[in-house]
Amino acid sequence: MTEAGGRASRNGGGANGLGVSFEFFPPKTEAMEQTLWTSIERLAPLSPSFVSVTYGAGGSTRERTHATLARILSETTLNPAAHLTCVGATSAEVDAVVDDYAATGVRHIVALRGDPVEGIGATYRPHPGGYAYSADLVAAIRARHPEVEVSVSAYVERHPESPDWSTEIDNLKRKVDAGANRAITQFFFDNDLYSAFLDRVAAAGLSIPIVPGIVPVLNFTQTAKFAQKAGASVPPWFAARFEGLEDDPSTRQLVAAAVCAEQVLDLVDRGVTDFHFYTMNRADLVYAICHLLGMRSAKPAPASGEAVAA
Repeated sequence: MTEAGGRASRNGGGANGLGVSFEFFPPKTEAMEQTLWTSIERLAPLSPSFVSVTYGAGGSTRERTHATLARILSETTLNPAAHLTCVGATSAEVDAVVDDYAATGVRHIVALRGDPVEGIGATYRPHPGGYAYSADLVAAIRARHPEVEVSVSAYVERHPESPDWSTEIDNLKRKVDAGANRAITQFFFDNDLYSAFLDRVAAAGLSIPIVPGIVPVLNFTQTAKFAQKAGASVPPWFAARFEGLEDDPSTRQLVAAAVCAEQVLDLVDRGVTDFHFYTMNRADLVYAICHLLGMRSAKPAPASGEAVAA
């Protein structure tokens, strides 16, 4: 991808020098488990550089996250990355999770501060005996397991709690100084915002790769609500693309593929070569976008069994 310093780098291999990674969340039910593994099986032949598994607020999905990672390690050749947060745990408890991941064979952690247990928008309060911020977590991982790769978050429109850009970039710099290998952005829909963010990062003298986070829109209403909470803007022109499709899921999925393809192909034109897809445990749209990027399966992918998202 285009680094903040203007140099091109890649996380993984792919057609035309492109690399992709995929994010999944641990399933809550047997049906969700089946959907997840159907998606993993469909996307795995694209040879992603890594696949990440999220970690619920306050470690609420800790066991399910660990079980999903262990299964990926035992049943696939994929490189799993474990999300980990500072919320709701002492530093000793977090260190134990890191050690457990390392013992399992996980060699990549996505280190995050995490959202308050009460949810996005609530006031964040560090655990009295825990790591206060993600930079502290990154430093701890680096000290305990220097062999582990560490990714962190970045926000092209600022974190909702950042009062200004100086604060935002300083937070990122602390994570870089602590030893982060790359940053993955919150999703965005306006590529000019991403380019402007790269300029700000470059001006701060940081050369860490800033991988754009991409979310194919399975359900526009739900995505727009989450974007509002997460501080990601939805441009009027973007919303207009989905207008009138609330009760037309088939057309909505076609439009979603076209809109996402437009975004990623424009990013390629701007020099980006790595993409991180928030899959929502659904493979079809992501697979289609990767196909349009010129990526092809290393082996025939299983036929999709997904229903169109309502």
